Amino acid sequence: MDGVTVQIRRRGVLTLPAELRRRYDIDEGDAFTLVDLGEGSFLLTSQVSRVAHLGDQVARLMEEEGVGLDEILETLDEEREAYYREHYVEE
Repeated sequence: MDGVTVQIRRRGVLTLPAELRRRYDIDEGDAFTLVDLGEGSFLLTSQVSRVAHLGDQVARLMEEEGVGLDEILETLDEEREAYYREHYVEE
């Protein structure tokens, strides 16, 4: 998606295209910073980092699935060990 046209509506409401909201997982209530670059140009950036947003999603999924951090760390250790053996240990 190159440039898109958006329109300022009543009370200054700006609607972002659905494609962008889906691509960047933007939800109602998400906060942004609007930077005035001068000469009518603006930069709109999310106030919540993508990493923090994804971390929140992972935490929700862990809770839904009943998986704890210790269990995930143990599984990661097992996977790391298996990867090491497969790629670096000569038999």
